[in-house]
Amino acid sequence: MTKPGTINTDLVQNLDYAETFLDIAGAKIPADMQGQSLVPLLKGEKIKWRDSLYYHYFEYPSVHMVAKHFGVRTQRYKLIRFYQFDEWEFYDLQQDPEELTNQYNNPKYAMKIAGLKKQLDKLRESYKDDSDISVMPLEWRKKYRPELR
Repeated sequence: MTKPGTINTDLVQNLDYAETFLDIAGAKIPADMQGQSLVPLLKGEKIKWRDSLYYHYFEYPSVHMVAKHFGVRTQRYKLIRFYQFDEWEFYDLQQDPEELTNQYNNPKYAMKIAGLKKQLDKLRESYKDDSDISVMPLEWRKKYRPELR
């Protein structure tokens, strides 16, 4: 299905796999599934594809000790909201592919961040992510946000 040596840089997620497997098997893809079949991309077809990804990291505690957060990523930018701390991070992946310098407060990116926030809200709505992000584990509140006890 895919020509050897083909490279594709479209944004895909693990939630696309189930739809892809169903599509390959010739099965109907239920409308309530959130991903998209990768078959057209594997065939090299030029189709309208997503221009951003939404993700939500719920796990706490974890071996990685990463705070709960959600974000939006495009080919060039990444906006993250660590809602356990009410903190934001923004990275220009072209300038900073290792995500070493948070540019959230850089006025140069204010318009881009505002647009990504709107996109993030739309993506949360489209994925029906209405999870309660106001809840912060007590141990985190005590350590990082004592005013919220």
